[in-house]
Amino acid sequence: MNTLVNSVRLLGNLGKDPVVKSFSNGGKIANFSLATAHAYKDKDGNRVEETDWHNIVIKGKLAEVAEKYLSKGSRIALEGSLRTRKYNDAEGQEKYITEIQVSEFQMLGSKAER
Repeated sequence: MNTLVNSVRLLGNLGKDPVVKSFSNGGKIANFSLATAHAYKDKDGNRVEETDWHNIVIKGKLAEVAEKYLSKGSRIALEGSLRTRKYNDAEGQEKYITEIQVSEFQMLGSKAER
């Protein structure tokens, strides 16, 4: 049986405070960037660390938690799925963005670090 899976697990730090939008039906959506890093040795044996940035989307009750407790620099572990959506920019050009839609997350570190 071929099962296709779209699953993402990341551990990283928020690059900015969550931007939260509220809707007339009471729903919320939070967006922020998350930095993850990986290291390797180059051909000369020097350690090189690279940072990747991920677009994060959190909806519903989890967005409320993110709004209340997360801020720039917060360390979190999250699980979700990749979604690519299409939109038109200010000039009318068609653009695509890949985001991680979060199904669950865990805040890491002490309260003082959040």
